Amino acid sequence: MNTSASVQGPVEAHLQPSRFGWRVVDIVVAAVLGVAVGLVFWAWNTVGGALWSVFDAVTPGLAGLAVGIWLIGGVIGGLVIRKPGAALMVELVAATVSMLIGNIWGVSTVLSGLVQGLGAELIFLLFLYRRFTLPVAILAGMAAGVGAWIFELFYGNSPNILKTVEFNMIYLGSLLVSGAVLAGILGWVLVRALAATGALSRFAAGREARAEV
Repeated sequence: MNTSASVQGPVEAHLQPSRFGWRVVDIVVAAVLGVAVGLVFWAWNTVGGALWSVFDAVTPGLAGLAVGIWLIGGVIGGLVIRKPGAALMVELVAATVSMLIGNIWGVSTVLSGLVQGLGAELIFLLFLYRRFTLPVAILAGMAAGVGAWIFELFYGNSPNILKTVEFNMIYLGSLLVSGAVLAGILGWVLVRALAATGALSRFAAGREARAEV
Protein backbone atom coordinates (compact mmCIF):
# COMPACT_ATOMS: atom_id res chain seq x y z
CA MET A 1 0.00 0.00 0.00
CA ASN A 2 1.36 3.42 -0.98
CA THR A 3 0.85 5.38 2.24
CA SER A 4 2.65 8.45 0.91
CA ALA A 5 0.09 8.80 -1.88
CA SER A 6 -2.82 8.37 0.53
CA VAL A 7 -1.45 11.07 2.81
CA GLN A 8 -0.40 13.41 0.02
CA GLY A 9 -3.92 13.85 -1.34
CA PRO A 10 -5.55 15.19 1.86
CA VAL A 11 -2.49 17.31 2.66
CA GLU A 12 -2.49 18.93 -0.77
CA ALA A 13 -6.22 19.49 -0.55
CA HIS A 14 -5.76 21.13 2.84
CA LEU A 15 -3.00 23.41 1.56
CA GLN A 16 -4.95 24.57 -1.48
CA PRO A 17 -6.57 27.97 -0.89
CA SER A 18 -10.35 28.00 -0.81
CA ARG A 19 -12.26 29.46 -3.72
CA PHE A 20 -12.96 32.53 -1.63
CA GLY A 21 -9.47 32.84 -0.12
CA TRP A 22 -7.24 35.62 -1.38
CA ARG A 23 -3.85 34.73 -2.86
CA VAL A 24 -0.89 37.11 -2.91
CA VAL A 25 -1.38 37.53 -6.66
CA ASP A 26 -5.00 38.51 -6.06
CA ILE A 27 -3.96 41.29 -3.69
CA VAL A 28 -1.23 42.55 -6.01
CA VAL A 29 -3.43 42.56 -9.10
CA ALA A 30 -6.32 44.19 -7.24
CA ALA A 31 -3.96 46.96 -6.12
CA VAL A 32 -2.58 47.41 -9.64
CA LEU A 33 -6.07 47.51 -11.10
CA GLY A 34 -7.09 50.04 -8.46
CA VAL A 35 -4.20 52.34 -9.33
CA ALA A 36 -4.84 52.00 -13.08
CA VAL A 37 -8.55 52.71 -12.70
CA GLY A 38 -7.71 55.59 -10.36
CA LEU A 39 -5.72 57.19 -13.18
CA VAL A 40 -8.73 56.71 -15.45
CA PHE A 41 -10.91 58.39 -12.80
CA TRP A 42 -8.50 61.30 -12.62
CA ALA A 43 -8.54 61.74 -16.41
CA TRP A 44 -12.33 61.44 -16.45
CA ASN A 45 -12.63 64.21 -13.87
CA THR A 46 -12.10 66.72 -16.68
CA VAL A 47 -14.03 64.95 -19.44
CA GLY A 48 -16.83 63.77 -17.19
CA GLY A 49 -17.04 67.15 -15.51
CA ALA A 50 -17.56 68.83 -18.88
CA LEU A 51 -20.20 66.29 -19.90
CA TRP A 52 -21.87 66.73 -16.52
CA SER A 53 -22.34 70.44 -17.21
CA VAL A 54 -23.69 69.77 -20.70
CA PHE A 55 -26.20 67.12 -19.59
CA ASP A 56 -27.29 69.15 -16.59
CA ALA A 57 -27.95 72.13 -18.83
CA VAL A 58 -30.24 69.99 -20.99
CA THR A 59 -32.25 68.63 -18.05
CA PRO A 60 -31.37 68.85 -14.33
CA GLY A 61 -30.56 65.33 -13.16
CA LEU A 62 -29.48 64.11 -16.58
CA ALA A 63 -25.85 64.68 -15.55
CA GLY A 64 -25.89 61.18 -14.10
CA LEU A 65 -25.18 59.95 -17.63
CA ALA A 66 -21.58 61.14 -17.19
CA VAL A 67 -20.96 59.22 -13.95
CA GLY A 68 -20.56 55.66 -15.27
CA ILE A 69 -16.79 55.73 -15.74
CA TRP A 70 -16.39 56.55 -12.03
CA LEU A 71 -18.31 53.34 -11.26
CA ILE A 72 -16.22 50.98 -13.37
CA GLY A 73 -13.63 50.01 -10.73
CA GLY A 74 -15.96 47.73 -8.79
CA VAL A 75 -17.11 45.97 -11.94
CA ILE A 76 -13.58 45.32 -13.19
CA GLY A 77 -12.35 44.22 -9.78
CA GLY A 78 -15.19 41.76 -9.33
CA LEU A 79 -14.88 40.31 -12.83
CA VAL A 80 -11.12 39.79 -12.59
CA ILE A 81 -10.46 38.74 -8.98
CA ARG A 82 -13.78 36.98 -8.34
CA LYS A 83 -13.32 36.94 -4.58
CA PRO A 84 -15.34 38.56 -1.77
CA GLY A 85 -14.27 42.17 -1.35
CA ALA A 86 -12.57 42.52 -4.74
CA ALA A 87 -15.12 44.93 -6.21
CA LEU A 88 -15.01 47.08 -3.10
CA MET A 89 -11.21 47.06 -2.90
CA VAL A 90 -10.57 48.08 -6.51
CA GLU A 91 -13.18 50.85 -6.47
CA LEU A 92 -11.89 52.15 -3.13
CA VAL A 93 -8.23 52.10 -4.19
CA ALA A 94 -9.14 53.84 -7.45
CA ALA A 95 -11.09 56.54 -5.61
CA THR A 96 -8.20 57.06 -3.20
CA VAL A 97 -5.70 57.40 -6.06
CA SER A 98 -7.97 59.91 -7.78
CA MET A 99 -8.17 61.95 -4.58
CA LEU A 100 -4.42 61.83 -3.92
CA ILE A 101 -3.56 62.96 -7.44
CA GLY A 102 -5.92 65.86 -6.94
CA ASN A 103 -9.53 66.70 -7.63
CA ILE A 104 -12.13 69.19 -6.45
CA TRP A 105 -14.07 66.69 -4.31
CA GLY A 106 -11.37 65.77 -1.79
CA VAL A 107 -12.14 63.10 0.80
CA SER A 108 -15.72 62.73 -0.44
CA THR A 109 -14.19 60.89 -3.42
CA VAL A 110 -13.11 58.06 -1.12
CA LEU A 111 -16.46 57.97 0.68
CA SER A 112 -18.26 57.85 -2.64
CA GLY A 113 -15.95 55.09 -3.86
CA LEU A 114 -16.72 53.10 -0.73
CA VAL A 115 -20.47 53.23 -1.32
CA GLN A 116 -20.19 52.61 -5.04
CA GLY A 117 -17.88 49.66 -4.47
CA LEU A 118 -20.32 48.20 -1.98
CA GLY A 119 -23.09 48.47 -4.56
CA ALA A 120 -21.15 46.43 -7.10
CA GLU A 121 -19.97 44.01 -4.41
CA LEU A 122 -23.55 43.19 -3.41
CA ILE A 123 -24.35 41.99 -6.93
CA PHE A 124 -21.41 39.59 -7.02
CA LEU A 125 -22.42 38.41 -3.55
CA LEU A 126 -25.99 37.91 -4.75
CA PHE A 127 -24.67 35.42 -7.29
CA LEU A 128 -22.37 33.88 -4.64
CA TYR A 129 -19.29 34.89 -6.66
CA ARG A 130 -20.08 32.18 -9.21
CA ARG A 131 -21.43 34.12 -12.20
CA PHE A 132 -19.42 36.73 -14.06
CA THR A 133 -21.40 37.15 -17.25
CA LEU A 134 -22.28 40.34 -19.09
CA PRO A 135 -25.71 40.61 -17.41
CA VAL A 136 -24.05 40.32 -13.99
CA ALA A 137 -21.55 43.02 -14.95
CA ILE A 138 -24.41 45.28 -16.05
CA LEU A 139 -26.24 44.71 -12.77
CA ALA A 140 -23.03 45.46 -10.83
CA GLY A 141 -22.60 48.73 -12.70
CA MET A 142 -26.21 49.68 -12.03
CA ALA A 143 -25.90 48.80 -8.34
CA ALA A 144 -22.80 50.99 -8.12
CA GLY A 145 -24.94 53.74 -9.62
CA VAL A 146 -27.58 53.20 -6.94
CA GLY A 147 -24.82 53.49 -4.35
CA ALA A 148 -23.74 56.81 -5.85
CA TRP A 149 -27.36 58.02 -5.81
CA ILE A 150 -27.86 57.10 -2.15
CA PHE A 151 -24.57 58.75 -1.19
CA GLU A 152 -25.36 62.01 -2.95
CA LEU A 153 -28.88 61.95 -1.57
CA PHE A 154 -27.55 62.72 1.89
CA TYR A 155 -23.96 63.98 1.50
CA GLY A 156 -22.65 67.49 0.86
CA ASN A 157 -23.58 71.09 1.43
CA SER A 158 -26.60 70.68 -0.85
CA PRO A 159 -27.67 67.01 -0.62
CA ASN A 160 -30.04 65.80 -3.30
CA ILE A 161 -32.70 65.02 -0.73
CA LEU A 162 -33.33 68.77 -0.62
CA LYS A 163 -34.08 68.79 -4.36
CA THR A 164 -37.28 67.82 -6.12
CA VAL A 165 -38.54 64.28 -6.51
CA GLU A 166 -38.46 64.79 -10.28
CA PHE A 167 -34.77 65.70 -10.17
CA ASN A 168 -33.91 62.68 -8.05
CA MET A 169 -35.83 60.27 -10.26
CA ILE A 170 -34.19 61.62 -13.42
CA TYR A 171 -30.79 61.48 -11.73
CA LEU A 172 -31.35 57.90 -10.55
CA GLY A 173 -32.47 56.81 -14.01
CA SER A 174 -29.44 58.49 -15.57
CA LEU A 175 -27.11 56.77 -13.11
CA LEU A 176 -28.66 53.38 -13.85
CA VAL A 177 -28.20 53.84 -17.60
CA SER A 178 -24.67 55.16 -17.23
CA GLY A 179 -23.76 52.43 -14.75
CA ALA A 180 -25.11 49.74 -17.07
CA VAL A 181 -23.29 51.02 -20.16
CA LEU A 182 -20.10 52.81 -19.05
CA ALA A 183 -19.38 50.61 -16.02
CA GLY A 184 -21.12 47.30 -16.77
CA ILE A 185 -20.77 46.77 -20.51
CA LEU A 186 -17.53 48.70 -20.94
CA GLY A 187 -16.01 47.08 -17.85
CA TRP A 188 -16.89 43.60 -19.14
CA VAL A 189 -15.43 44.40 -22.59
CA LEU A 190 -12.22 45.74 -21.06
CA VAL A 191 -11.75 42.65 -18.89
CA ARG A 192 -12.33 40.38 -21.89
CA ALA A 193 -9.81 42.36 -23.92
CA LEU A 194 -7.26 42.21 -21.09
CA ALA A 195 -7.81 38.48 -20.69
CA ALA A 196 -7.27 37.94 -24.42
CA THR A 197 -3.75 39.35 -24.11
CA GLY A 198 -2.81 36.64 -21.61
CA ALA A 199 -2.30 39.14 -18.78
CA LEU A 200 -4.92 37.34 -16.67
CA SER A 201 -3.55 33.81 -17.19
CA ARG A 202 -3.55 33.15 -13.43
CA PHE A 203 -7.21 34.03 -13.11
CA ALA A 204 -10.42 32.32 -14.15
CA ALA A 205 -11.17 35.21 -16.50
CA GLY A 206 -7.96 34.49 -18.39
CA ARG A 207 -8.56 30.74 -18.51
CA GLU A 208 -12.04 31.29 -19.89
CA ALA A 209 -10.62 33.51 -22.63
CA ARG A 210 -8.13 30.82 -23.63
CA ALA A 211 -10.82 28.15 -23.66
CA GLU A 212 -12.90 30.17 -26.11
CA VAL A 213 -10.05 30.55 -28.61
